[in-house]
Amino acid sequence: MSESRIRWAFKSAGLWLIALAFFAPVLWIFLAAFKSPAQILHTPPLWIFKPTLSGLNYMVHSHHFWLHLKNSVVVSVAGVLIALIVSYMAAFSFSRFRTRGTDFSMFVLLSMRMVPGAAVIVPVYMMYRAFGWSDTYFGMIFFYAMYSIPFAVWILKGFVDGVSRRFDEAAMVDGGSLGHVMFRVIPPQIIPGLFAAFIFNMIFVWNEYLFDFMLGGSQIATMPVAIAGGLYTVQGIDWQYIASLSFVFTLPLIVAVYFLQRYLLVGMTFGTVRGEV
Repeated sequence: MSESRIRWAFKSAGLWLIALAFFAPVLWIFLAAFKSPAQILHTPPLWIFKPTLSGLNYMVHSHHFWLHLKNSVVVSVAGVLIALIVSYMAAFSFSRFRTRGTDFSMFVLLSMRMVPGAAVIVPVYMMYRAFGWSDTYFGMIFFYAMYSIPFAVWILKGFVDGVSRRFDEAAMVDGGSLGHVMFRVIPPQIIPGLFAAFIFNMIFVWNEYLFDFMLGGSQIATMPVAIAGGLYTVQGIDWQYIASLSFVFTLPLIVAVYFLQRYLLVGMTFGTVRGEV
């Protein structure tokens, strides 16, 4: 075996060890979802055991599980879809009508997304209380739409920039309107970008805790709030409930990322290329 192959084998083994080290807590919580309370607390940890569905059954019939799951799905999907529509129109405008200050506007837009949540939670909370938006689906969907727009605009603008203006001109020559170009000509060519923007923002919104905890209230609480709220009981930490809920909470994202990972890779790299397609 050549020296380069040996070096590559060591690098691959090192990367696998690092990946396994980071995945070990996730694996433990996934296995704990199929253990009894006694098996979860067993020392040393049990890696070979008889699986049981008692934890999942306990989770489904307690702690308002279905309400939290419905809230997560509704506010995440609705908020991200609204953000995707608004972001696409903004990205099209930034790309096709490059007015003075476009680059600065894009910088400011992304900077707003980078502001720590703790720095703005108090004024946002006061605004929501004044408008009566707290503990409402409208309020949380509206917030998560605003939360998702900046990053989605940045992703989609890179894709729209990559679509040649010749498509716009050809559609106009054939009698198409600007709306026809915006909604019929460009979208089929940036489908990977739309998927990437949707997935990235779904990950952000699905995992968001602070704003839903402060603004959502008990009736609009999502899965992260449910995990934090059900952590402690009078008997201590409820590991069975936490493990089962974490498993159900994490699994959809893992499955989605696995099947749509090519769109994530394209979304992370396409904006760096400014060639036309």
